[in-house]
Amino acid sequence: MTLAGTLAAAETAAPVESLDVVAHMLRRRLGAASVSFLITDFTGSSVVRLGAANSIDTDGPASRITLRGTLYDDVIRTQQPRVEDSGEGALVQIVAPVTNRGDAIGLLELFLPVPPDAEVMRDIGETAHALAYIVIANRSFTDMYQWGRRTTPLSLAAEIQHRLLPSSLACEAAQFAVAGALEPADHVGGDTFDYVIDRDTVQLSVTDAMGHDVEASLLATLLVGALRRARRAGADLAEQAREADQAMREHGRQGYVTGQLLRISLIDGTTEFVNAGHPWPLRMRDGQVQEIVPKIDLPFGFHTPHTYRVQSLDLQPGDRLVMLTDGMLERNARSLGLSDLIVRTRELHPREAARTLIAAIVDASGGYLEDDATVMCLDWHGTGQSQRDADTGADLSDASEASRTVPTTPGH
Repeated sequence: MTLAGTLAAAETAAPVESLDVVAHMLRRRLGAASVSFLITDFTGSSVVRLGAANSIDTDGPASRITLRGTLYDDVIRTQQPRVEDSGEGALVQIVAPVTNRGDAIGLLELFLPVPPDAEVMRDIGETAHALAYIVIANRSFTDMYQWGRRTTPLSLAAEIQHRLLPSSLACEAAQFAVAGALEPADHVGGDTFDYVIDRDTVQLSVTDAMGHDVEASLLATLLVGALRRARRAGADLAEQAREADQAMREHGRQGYVTGQLLRISLIDGTTEFVNAGHPWPLRMRDGQVQEIVPKIDLPFGFHTPHTYRVQSLDLQPGDRLVMLTDGMLERNARSLGLSDLIVRTRELHPREAARTLIAAIVDASGGYLEDDATVMCLDWHGTGQSQRDADTGADLSDASEASRTVPTTPGH
């Protein structure tokens, strides 16, 4: 059950059977009665059990297991494995997180005839860690994983919208942790979010295209494509905004998109952003939430002559920055007290905080959203951190790194 052996065995199999190979290895190695991988769905509120490749019926929607209040939810939230022993004669349930750089891909579940010792838990933890890489490597070759994330049928607009999102909805680095969550309205409103990490910077964007359904998704596709093209060509924030605006004016058919672009230096923490007619971000510092009130430029696509101003943003270690779309500010959402909810979720990982904020909006709206609700949550740790513990997600300073003992079970 070495990492190299697990990865090699999975790569030998067909992409849809790579999970079966790992399950077989665990059953043989540990005498497990059953082994399952449960993948998280798009909302992060449910998981879907993926069994043997030939036992998965992908002709209909996946059968979802709601997370709220379950053992599975506890493992995803804490990123710690759990062992449930019901007593003599009963199989022992072990659930471990399958996570890569903060992106909670799913869960590994086993039932063993006897309680596991430390060595067995180490094997399970290392296999769960390897499983995250196996899923990431194989999901580009098969639709099985995408099927598992769709617990309700997607409209054409929603399918387009989801393909615009980053492949991992959360990411951890030594200097920061970021996560996004999106809940589409019944008539998709064109929300997107994106992030990318380069050697010296992390860049984030949140955008909201006008209109609904496929029209909004096509505008969002144009805008996201223009931003990524400019960014990948090495353009600075002002040039990214200019090229996105130009693309909208030339090809957007009189449509427009609001947006916010953020760029943070991983060298000195300098933060700059552009606001194109978008709702203001919220910053939590020392338990207090403050709305950041920037200068607002026109949305992307307006034919009135205009430019985009690159503004500075005060971001200090320990801050949490929340970027959102106006669906988070709808009439029903205002009764929540968004600032209070951000404070109440301050101890949660950004992944869980974003998920909790979205769930609260959906609950307040009675399950029906008139507009997409999107949130990105960024925790800024600062540039003093240069390394990160891959098992726990913790930041390791140069001074304390040598004195740390690396845990044997994967975390964030």
